[in-house]
Amino acid sequence: MSLTFLPPPIQQINSKIARHAGVDLYVLRLDLMHPWVNGNKWFKLKYNLLEAKEKNFTTLLTFGGAYSNHIYATAAAGNLFGFRTIGVIRGEERLPLNPTLSFAVQQGMQLVYLNREMYRQRNTPALKEYLQQRFGEVFIIPEGGSNLNGVRGCIEIVGSAIAFDRICVACGTATTLAGIALSLNAGQRAIAFPVLKNGAFLAQEIESLLTNYLASDLSTPHSSPVSWELVCDYHFGGYAKVNDELLLFSQQFTQEHGVPLDYVYTAKMFYGVMDLLQQGFFSRGDSLLLVHTGGLQGNAGIEERFQSFAKI
Repeated sequence: MSLTFLPPPIQQINSKIARHAGVDLYVLRLDLMHPWVNGNKWFKLKYNLLEAKEKNFTTLLTFGGAYSNHIYATAAAGNLFGFRTIGVIRGEERLPLNPTLSFAVQQGMQLVYLNREMYRQRNTPALKEYLQQRFGEVFIIPEGGSNLNGVRGCIEIVGSAIAFDRICVACGTATTLAGIALSLNAGQRAIAFPVLKNGAFLAQEIESLLTNYLASDLSTPHSSPVSWELVCDYHFGGYAKVNDELLLFSQQFTQEHGVPLDYVYTAKMFYGVMDLLQQGFFSRGDSLLLVHTGGLQGNAGIEERFQSFAKI
C-alpha cells in the first residue's frame, strides 16, 4: 500500500446548466489523492495520527456505522502508519461482512459491536472509560474524525484555491465545513449540504467547532471564519438514504463529466448544486468550487443493498 498522497486536481465541469446560469463550475478531486485514504477523511485523520504518534500511542480506536467511510479510512491509515486499529461499530454484527467492514478487517482492524443505545453514549466519559479499561491505552478518535484535530486538517483542504467565490461541500458532522470556513478569505462563502434529515441542527455544531477551535492554541490562517450557510433540502430522506432519482443523476453525471460520485455525500451535494443553478440561486459571474470528499468505497455497499431489494 502506497504512502504517496497526490495533490488533488481541480477539474472544470463543462455543464450546460452552469453555462446557462452564467456560473463557472469546478470540482476539487480529493477522491484522487490516494486509493484508500482519500477525501476529507485523510484531512480529518492527519493531525489525529500525528498526535497519537507524538504521544507514543500504538493503538487507534474510533467509531462508525457499518458502511462508514471513516472506519474504512482509519483502518487503511492505521495499516499504512503502523498503528493497531479498533473500530467500534454501531449495531449488531451481520455476516457475511459488507465490503466496507471486510476491507477494514483485511487492513488489520479489530471490530467491536455496540447496540444502538450504548453507541449513542460514545462521547460520554463513562463509555470512554469503559473502552480504556477493556482495551488499555488507546488513542480515541471520535466518529468521523470530528474534533479540533479534524478541523485543523480540514483548514488545508481548499489550500490555494483562492479564486473561487463559493465553496460547496457535503456535510455530515460539520467538521469539514468548519475547517473550510476558517481557511477562506473575505468575500468567499462556504455552502454546506447536510446529508442528514433535518440538518439545520448542524448550525449549532458548526458554531461550537469554530468557537472551540479559535479558543485553542491551534494554528489558523484567519482570526474569524468567513460567512457560511446550510442548504438542508437535498438529504433524500436522511443519512445513507438513496433513491432511484439520485442513483440516475449520479450515473448520468459520471457518464457526462467523468467524475464518479458517492451516493451518501457528494451525489446529494452535486444534485443540490445543479438544482440551485437552475433556480438562479447563484449570481451570474460566480465561480463555484465543489469539494469531492471521496467515499466512493461506500457505493459498493449501497448498490449491494439495492440489488437485494430488487430481488424481493
